Amino acid sequence: MAAPTIGNSTVEERRSYVQEQWRCLHSCEMCGKCSILRGRDAEVVYADYIDGVCEYMYITFKIRDINY
Repeated sequence: MAAPTIGNSTVEERRSYVQEQWRCLHSCEMCGKCSILRGRDAEVVYADYIDGVCEYMYITFKIRDINY
């Protein structure tokens, strides 16, 4: 499922999307989500998206650029 766009979603819809995409799978050896976020909470990392400042993929690409 694609991330809700800022113009067509509420803060709660965007927060829910982030929570669902980054929820813990309890399989650290197979997952890697925590290492991508470097131990930070997804809602903190994606706060600008949740608040409607920038789109989800913009932040995702910034994370990718920092990690690689």
